[in-house]
Amino acid sequence: MITNPLDKLPDILKKDLDENLCVCNEVPKRVIINAIAEGALTLEEVQRKTYASDGNGCCKRQVNRLLECLVSESVASDA
Repeated sequence: MITNPLDKLPDILKKDLDENLCVCNEVPKRVIINAIAEGALTLEEVQRKTYASDGNGCCKRQVNRLLECLVSESVASDA
């Protein structure tokens, strides 16, 4: 469990938290950040918890960037 996940993000990634990061499935950025903070440590786990990047996958890069910032490099590289 990650406490205060926003503290770990660069300012640019703290913007538009309530906007959909995943447009296909209408998943706000805040929901993805919360899923990661609650233990979704890979892209696949984020997909299972939120359905983000489960459409055409156009947001995979952004989800992976959040994973890189919020979890260790070794775990994020598996995504």
